[in-house]
Amino acid sequence: MVLALLQAAAEESEPSKVPFYIAGGLLACWAIVMFAVGMRRETFPGGQTGERGVIAVSAVLVAAAMATAVITA
Repeated sequence: MVLALLQAAAEESEPSKVPFYIAGGLLACWAIVMFAVGMRRETFPGGQTGERGVIAVSAVLVAAAMATAVITA
């Protein structure tokens, strides 16, 4: 009985965390790039269009990281 339970537990595997690591890594890289560009350019992001673009990309990356964290939990 115990052996059967142990075998059943061993067969049930956890979901892969790789999608979360990729999404989280992309978000971290984006943050570093935004910091570097923002520190070098006084007019960053260069107007309303640039601001909306940065916000959109950031929101997509955050949503991806959050979704993959929940899915792979």
